[in-house]
Formats: sequence, structure tokens, C-alpha cells
Amino acid sequence: MTKRSLSKREKEVTLLICQELSYQQIAQKLNISKRTVETHKINIAKKIGSKKVTGIVIYAALQGWIKDPNKQGRN
Repeated sequence: MTKRSLSKREKEVTLLICQELSYQQIAQKLNISKRTVETHKINIAKKIGSKKVTGIVIYAALQGWIKDPNKQGRN
């Protein structure tokens, strides 16, 4: 299965999922409904071939979207 790239909004939702925000918190932050967040999550999972949120987080890490807080400030 070919992975499709995520839309800008899907990437935003992905990054907020990686911050362990609830769907309700993500909805409030992006000024969208909780149901829309859930739909984005389903679409993200389909696009990247994942069945769980863990897969979404791994995908984001592999894309380099997640920074290691332990490496900040190191040269």
C-alpha cells in the first residue's frame, strides 16, 4: 500500500496527538469539533497504514516531526 502525504491540518492533528492531547483538547485548540478530530485521526491512520495511535506517533517520529527533549540545547 502506498502511503499518501498528510494535509496541513492532518499534520497539525498528528502533532497534537503526539503531545498526548485528548480529542476534545485538540478540537478546542484548532477550533473544530471533536468529531472532526476523530475523522482526521481515522484519515491519518488510513493514509499511513496504521491501526493505532501508536503508529501515528511512530510515523511522526520517523518523519522528524518530533524533537527529542533530552537533546535540546546540546551541541
